[in-house]
Amino acid sequence: MAYKINEDCVSCGACASECPVDAISQGDPVFVIAADACIDCGNCANVCPVGAPVQE
Repeated sequence: MAYKINEDCVSCGACASECPVDAISQGDPVFVIAADACIDCGNCANVCPVGAPVQE
């Protein structure tokens, strides 16, 4: 199950730098995760200061 970034995102970028498959990019206004590229590793959720990445 892929992760998705919710509206709690503060656009700090911590998640993007931790993604081993570069599935996270800056969206408008928050970061987004490409569901087809996400490998469910959880790295993004582990480093997010506000808990924005959640499993769909």
